[in-house]
Amino acid sequence: MIKKTILITGGAGFIGSNFVRNICVRTDVKKEFDFFIIDSLTYAGNYFSIEDVVNKNKNLSFEQIDLRHSERVMSFLKSLNFCGVIHFAAESHVDRSISGPDIFVETNVLGTINLLKVSLEKFKTNPQFLYLQISTDEVYGSLGANDPAFTERHVLKPNSPYSSSKASADLFVRSYYKTYGLPVLITRCSNNYGPYQHPEKLIPLMIENAKSDKKLPVYGKGENVRDWIYVDDHNDAVWEVFTKGKIGEVYNIGGESEQVNLDVVKMIIKKLGKNESLINYVTDRLGHDLRYAMDITKIKKELGWRPKKTFEAGLDQTIDWYIKNSMWSKKVLERANYTNSTN
Repeated sequence: MIKKTILITGGAGFIGSNFVRNICVRTDVKKEFDFFIIDSLTYAGNYFSIEDVVNKNKNLSFEQIDLRHSERVMSFLKSLNFCGVIHFAAESHVDRSISGPDIFVETNVLGTINLLKVSLEKFKTNPQFLYLQISTDEVYGSLGANDPAFTERHVLKPNSPYSSSKASADLFVRSYYKTYGLPVLITRCSNNYGPYQHPEKLIPLMIENAKSDKKLPVYGKGENVRDWIYVDDHNDAVWEVFTKGKIGEVYNIGGESEQVNLDVVKMIIKKLGKNESLINYVTDRLGHDLRYAMDITKIKKELGWRPKKTFEAGLDQTIDWYIKNSMWSKKVLERANYTNSTN
């Protein structure tokens, strides 16, 4: 059997590295697929997050590539023989997008366009080619406390430079499907948590700070609500969509686990045996969305996927991982300064 090669972008980032570690090396997947992993290795992409599995698995290979560099992307990727793309690569931290939106446009929009151009060239010689865009629930905007959850039919109303860049990328993906016939899929997922997440994000930041008895910065009154999903559940859904999804469709992915930010912080404090006096309420983020929630009826009905991990079980695993892997966090923080803030 001739194996298929899939291009994974952002494979050294948080969600991408977990995809590489837990999907790409599954026995059933290895029999059918090889994976070519690329990442620009910015502050949020760390090769040491996947180096061990890349070295141990012959179906994995890696190259440092920045999708913003059009000429290199086009020349290098055109030389590769791949029949599909799973596009994880993105700048994703909202606070960084507020202080410096340009890099979000360059990476999330222009980088996606460069990848779409290459994908279209591949599709012209391979009608079985498939492109999967990994997006976010934030493109839908914000919900009120009692509003129904986002469905795939919700109008895009992004409120931050980050979510605006992701919504723009989604629209370009749609345009390549409608204009050129490129076979595409889009997934939009709620807040992820789990191993290998950069310590500037809410849950790992609170774990790392609480471990060291440092203050835990909480925006406003901590009343913002997020739908949380364990990263492995998200990646299982991504693979289901990539292998079984209907071309041209959008699939919402969520954990069906809405949590108030302050409650999450207090859970972490309790599990680590710390005191709530560590909580430090700080000035709220500009344009801070109140609530996200995902209606995942479509993916459950069409593909039979549903989240497996409860939030509390996933949080226990995540805390345990950060306690046992303190050197990973230390190496990440040594690579770059990070924004001491929350999701």
